Amino acid sequence: MPAEAAQRHCRCHPVPFRADFDSEEPPINDSSRGRIAEVFRAFLMLGMTSFGGPIAHLGYFRTEFVARRGWLDERAYADLVALCQFLPGPASSQVGFALGLMRAGPVGALAAWCAFTLPSALLLVLFALGAASVEGPLGSGLIQGLKIVAVAIVAHAVWGMARNLCPDRIRATIAVGAVLLVVGVGGAIGQVSAILLGGLAGLWACRGGPSAGGDALHLPVSRRVGLACLAAFVALLGGLPLLVMAGAGSGIGLVDAFYRAGALVFGGGHVVLPLLEAEMVQSGRVAAEDFLAGYGATQAVPGPLFTFAAYLGMVGTGGGVGFALVALVAIFVPGLLLLLAALPFWNALRSRPGIQAGLRGANAAVVGLLGAALYHPVWTGAILGPAEFALALVGFALLAVWKLPPWVTVLVCGLGGMALGLGGA
Repeated sequence: MPAEAAQRHCRCHPVPFRADFDSEEPPINDSSRGRIAEVFRAFLMLGMTSFGGPIAHLGYFRTEFVARRGWLDERAYADLVALCQFLPGPASSQVGFALGLMRAGPVGALAAWCAFTLPSALLLVLFALGAASVEGPLGSGLIQGLKIVAVAIVAHAVWGMARNLCPDRIRATIAVGAVLLVVGVGGAIGQVSAILLGGLAGLWACRGGPSAGGDALHLPVSRRVGLACLAAFVALLGGLPLLVMAGAGSGIGLVDAFYRAGALVFGGGHVVLPLLEAEMVQSGRVAAEDFLAGYGATQAVPGPLFTFAAYLGMVGTGGGVGFALVALVAIFVPGLLLLLAALPFWNALRSRPGIQAGLRGANAAVVGLLGAALYHPVWTGAILGPAEFALALVGFALLAVWKLPPWVTVLVCGLGGMALGLGGA
């Protein structure tokens, strides 16, 4: 498809940023500012209401940007999710960064990341300062209600994506197989293996179908920039430890610890905890009880779980707001660099017939990945009895039947959880 036709076909309506954003960009006009503001507002709302962890966040994104706003179609979104699941780093934040990039260029990508990340980071910094606590039946009920929100969101995402991405027996079988693999193996290994094997199954069994089509992913990143980002990723991964060994200051040591944690973890979220525990607790930077307290607080705030880094930077030896900001940026940078390195090559790859067949299988596996997460940890951590099930069903109906935005479901389930907490007190 010619570049002009691809741009017309993409419902993301990209702003006039040059494809190679390391060159001088034209002035940001009113239309560009409007799109950047739109991205910031959308992700800020999600940053304040997206509870449930990284897999649930993908459900929130699908509801907001595919179903409600129509920024891209189901297949293009699933392709993007599959790519980010393969890369180290926080998959949901990588998807959000890419969506902001598609919609409003590099500044839009930064706006998406800031708006989605900063609310939870700020809450955790306040918690570290002792300004936040969740106690008593009202607080515990609120947390339970927020867990129930994730059940409704993920169930809605699985239902909608399965209809579009598993329309035949072969792909439905791949999705079921992915569920079994993720539930049986667990962790990042199970998730990455499910998508990889789903892609191989699609390559073998899903050839000869109609063209994958879907919206073109308008990704204003040149191959030169992509290669530069890959070089920067490798240089930082190898260079920071050398600086630490050479006697660099504690600030460089902190950057190195969080950069390596973000660079070497697949699946994000809970998977990064062992790496952070080794870097912060075993090294003596953070007390074990403080680490556990911060982890508990992270479960009670919306947004990406990687913002736990801000808390650790705050409470660590010699910590403070500056260290919290350094830790927060350092843990996200490697995943975003790898994403920028991969994006320039993604449209060319996804348009090839063989790759399309593999993506059909990988997309079906993404549905299975969400389905497995719907069971554990989302369902098992939230549905404790008939009352919780009824509240989750109400939340699902608000999304699927009434077509209300996710923040309404968050409000209803949060209040419902508080009522359940008071009723059980």
